[in-house]
Parts: sequence; C-alpha cells; structure tokens
Amino acid sequence: MSPNNSFSRLSQVQGSGQKIAAAMASVLGVEVEIIDTNLVRVAATGSVRSQVGARLKHGFVNKYVLEHGQPVFINQAGHHSICTACPLQGDCFYRASIVYPIRAAEAVIGTISLTAFDEGQKERLTTNTENLQEFIGHMADLIGSKVLEIESFAEKSKVAGQLAAVVDAVYEGLVAVDREGVITHFNSSAERIFKLSKEKVLGKHLKQVLTGVPLLEVLQDGRGFSSREVFVNAGGRRFHLLSTARSIRGENNLVLGAVASFRDFQEAQKLAYEYISAGQVITLDQIIGVSPAMQKVKAQAEKIAHGNSTVLILGETGTGKEIFARAIHAESPFAGKPFVAINCGAIPESLLESELFGYEEGAFTGARRGGKPGKFELADGGTIFLDEIGNMSLYLQAKLLRVLQERQVERVGGTRLIPVNIRVIAATNADLQEMVQKGTFREDLYYRVSVIPLVLPPLRERKEDIPLLLMYYMKRFADLLHKDVRGFTDEAMRACVNYQWPGNVRELINVVEYAVNIEDEQLISLSSLPARLWQKEQVADQDAATTPMLAGNRAGRQPVAGDEEENAAIVPLEEMERVAIKLALDRFGWHEEGKRRAAAALGISRATIYRKIEKYQLRPGG
Repeated sequence: MSPNNSFSRLSQVQGSGQKIAAAMASVLGVEVEIIDTNLVRVAATGSVRSQVGARLKHGFVNKYVLEHGQPVFINQAGHHSICTACPLQGDCFYRASIVYPIRAAEAVIGTISLTAFDEGQKERLTTNTENLQEFIGHMADLIGSKVLEIESFAEKSKVAGQLAAVVDAVYEGLVAVDREGVITHFNSSAERIFKLSKEKVLGKHLKQVLTGVPLLEVLQDGRGFSSREVFVNAGGRRFHLLSTARSIRGENNLVLGAVASFRDFQEAQKLAYEYISAGQVITLDQIIGVSPAMQKVKAQAEKIAHGNSTVLILGETGTGKEIFARAIHAESPFAGKPFVAINCGAIPESLLESELFGYEEGAFTGARRGGKPGKFELADGGTIFLDEIGNMSLYLQAKLLRVLQERQVERVGGTRLIPVNIRVIAATNADLQEMVQKGTFREDLYYRVSVIPLVLPPLRERKEDIPLLLMYYMKRFADLLHKDVRGFTDEAMRACVNYQWPGNVRELINVVEYAVNIEDEQLISLSSLPARLWQKEQVADQDAATTPMLAGNRAGRQPVAGDEEENAAIVPLEEMERVAIKLALDRFGWHEEGKRRAAAALGISRATIYRKIEKYQLRPGG
C-alpha cells in the first residue's frame, strides 16, 4: 500500500495498539512506536507519546521498511546508510532502533519499532537484539491478525446488514429455521402476512408459532419444494398461502436449516391469471381471431399503430380493449417505452385527479412527502391508456383536454407545468355522442380523443373465433391447474358457440376457468359448463343463415327425432377446425413465416399446423 494513501488500516486498532505498545515498553525498558503507511503515529510511548496522531517529519527508516517489507536494526542512529539523505544525519535524537513491518496477509500496513532515546535503552537493544527482533516480529503478527479480524468482522457485518435489508425488502414472507427448528429469520413481509411481530417469533420453535408450515419435513429429508399450496395457522388465524422452501446446507452437504417463502394464494393466482389473459398478448398477431370481423379490426389497428394520433377504442365490456391498446403500443414508435393503464371508472372521483395528474407535497392531508407523480408523468415517452373515459367528471374532462392540447401536466396543489410526450389511447363502452348531447361529456374533448376510432366487434358477431378462444384458454388453464383436460365434447362446444356471450371474451375466459376446475375427464362436458350456457331458455336458437360456422346440413345426414328442438344441423368440429386453419393461412400467408404466425394466432404449435395441413389436404386457394 502506498504511503501516500490517506486510508490507514492500522487506525482500526489504535486503542489496542496503544495498550500493546505500553505493555511492551514497560516490560522491555525501551520505547515503542507504531507507524501506519501514511507515516502517522498510531501508538507511541515515552517522549513521543504526545505526538500520537501526528505525521513523522522525516521517517526515512520507516519509509524503507514500508517499501521493502524487511526489518531493519539501527545501532548507530544517523550513521546508517539509510540515514544518508536525512537532514538529521549525525544528530538524530534516536540512539538506536529496531523497525519491523506489520503485515495483513501479504500487504505491509505499517511498522512497529523498539526505539532507544538514551544510552541505557540503547544498551538493552544492542545486547539482546536477536531475541528482541523475534519478539517484535510476534507482536507485529499479532497486530496484523487483529486488523484482519476487525476487517473480516466488518465485512461480515456489512454483508449481514445488506442481506437483512434485502430479506426485509422482499415482498414474499420469508421464514428461516435452524437445524433444531428454531426460527432465526422472520422478515417484514412475514410480519404482514401472518400478523405477528418478529420480536414474538424469533428464537421460538416453529411449532409454537406456525403450524402447517412444511419446513420441518425439509429439515428431515433435505428436499425442498416449489409453489406448494399450504394452509398455515398462526395467532389463531388460518392463512391460505403459496409456499416455496429450500434446505440450507453447510460443509459435507449437511443440512443446517431451512427457509421458506410465502405469498397469499389468491393474490398469486390472480397474478398468474392476469399473465395468461393479458401479459402474453403483446402484438396484433398474437390476438386470437380469424373471423372477418376480427381480421378487419386487426388490419385497422396495424395501420394506426405506427402513428402517434389519439385513438378511441369502442366496444362492449370484455371485448379486449386493453389488449388491443397494448398491441397498438407494442407496434408503435413508443414500443419499449412505458405503457401505463388506468381505469377511470374503478377509482373514486376524489382520488382519480391525483392518480392522473399527481400532487405536490402538502397538497392535501396525507399527501406523501415530496409529492407523487401522476400516471401522465409515469407514461412520459410512452403510451397512457385511459379505460372507461366516459366515467370522468366534467371537471376532470377539462383538465384532460388541457393535457391533450398542451402536452403539459399540472400537479394537484402545484403551479409548475410539466411537459409530457405521450400517446393517448382511450376506451369506453358508453355512447360518447349520446353523452355529448346530454351534456355529460365535453364535445371538444370528444373530438380530441376520437381522432381515430377503433370499434371492436362483440364475440357474438365473430362466432368463428369462439372455438379457437375456447381451446386456447382451455390449454392455458389446464397447464396452470395441472389437469389433464384436452378439449370439449360436441355438446359443450355447441352450447358455447350458440351462447350469446354478453360478457364477451372476459366471460369466455371465466367460463373456461370454471369448466377446467370442475371437469374430471379429458373432455369438458356440458354439465361442467355454467348453467346459463346450456339452459334451454338461455341458449339462442340460431338457424344456418345467422350462424356461418353452423350453416348447412351434414353431408348425407337425414333428420331424426329431436332435430326440431335444435332447428339447425351441426357441422363437425373437424370441419370447424379445417375452416379456421385455412382462414388463418389465407390471412398470414402459406409461406414458412405465415404458417408460424397462423399457428401462433390459433394457439397451436408449428408442428401441429403442419400436421393439420396434411390431414385436411389444405392448399392455397383450395
């Protein structure tokens, strides 16, 4: 280490160093100095005791030892070859000295010296030099070891502190036990989940605090588990959780303890379902739909995606307005930038203003210190999606209009204008024109948000897509719930196709989730569907003229008893599949890339679409 380095590792042991120096001086009858790499006295005795903390003015011998790492014995101070450049040569106040390097591992971190200031002390140094050098070498090793010990403890404390901070910052509850089953860690999230304070938990056996936690079996067999559904009793309450556990191992693979993470089961399930229903759909090609109505709207969306004009998505509840907004964002110049969605109908009027526009510190009681940015600021550089825009009050409509016109936001309680560069996509299932006529929606705002309207068809108007959607979500939920469900019976598929789906795709997803949970066989049967789909009075009677996918009689089929009730001949599922695949290939192309995109849109693998093409002998234009 360079002597000019301002950091002194020896300063960490200044207190114990001074005690060592004093003890040595008392026993040996000579003075002792401990010098760091900056030539500063860390400890000293005798006439230089008062100069502890001061830097040596010359220190040529100490410099030499620091540089070469070898001990030096000076029996004639001021006359040694090292002293030739010193201004005190021949007139040094030291009479003799033994200077020894202090090492920490391989680094020289300072020196320890036995010094003589009078003839008596010099005689002691010069008559017993060899033994004194050995002794001072042991003292140097002791001091160096002490420095390493302090540094090691400080590093471990730092790592432990960092680990504790990380553990406490984790959203999942974390519980760790030692090999005896005694709780050693219980983070803040665990306190929140189990409604227990760590002070009442740490140091207690797991059985005394939490029952139903499978950590003890991990201690016994050493095998962990992932994403297991557990029911834990704690503090007189029962918790339904999702847990992952691992054993903690030491040398020779010995189990030293175990740790488990916990998350609310319903919350984890909700996140998984949101990922399935929305997170996977990021481009227009991935939006399921081969019907003419969907092909048309996807083509329109693809055209408008590349601009930055405001888009108004219109459609009934559950038609997938946010999915289309995300897909437009993903294919726009704003792709890769933030996409911020807010449901204007789901947030109370009193909170919506601060959520949209943010607020300054002190804007209202309970306002966060330093203020908070709103959704418009968070979306800067990207896209903001305003769902259910028709639920906004006239007051907020006026503020929104200003943002759209000036591209500037003013926080609640603030005076400064914050510029934002965003694309706005709005959506509603309300008739905004009618609202304008009634005076509940500003006419100027209507023209601002409806620069490019995009109308999404309800599911009942694109029945060709129903089988594709059913199969897609059936596979997703079967994988998620670990069930061997592979399809629908003819009756169940017919009921789903005939149903009017007032809740559109959102209702269809819920129906499939329900059916996969209920069904115990490989095919979802009619009885596993919600009753509203198959009850006679709620199933629409549709003839061939209004149901393209069910139009026409089966070839060679003769009417039989009961046909009068159905009032329609049924096309086999294979025929529906054949038509859907051909429509997808006509849409995306019959080349390699087109087949890949068609398979993705249909929710099947590329290998499957090749197999189906061969099975149905499909050809372009055929």
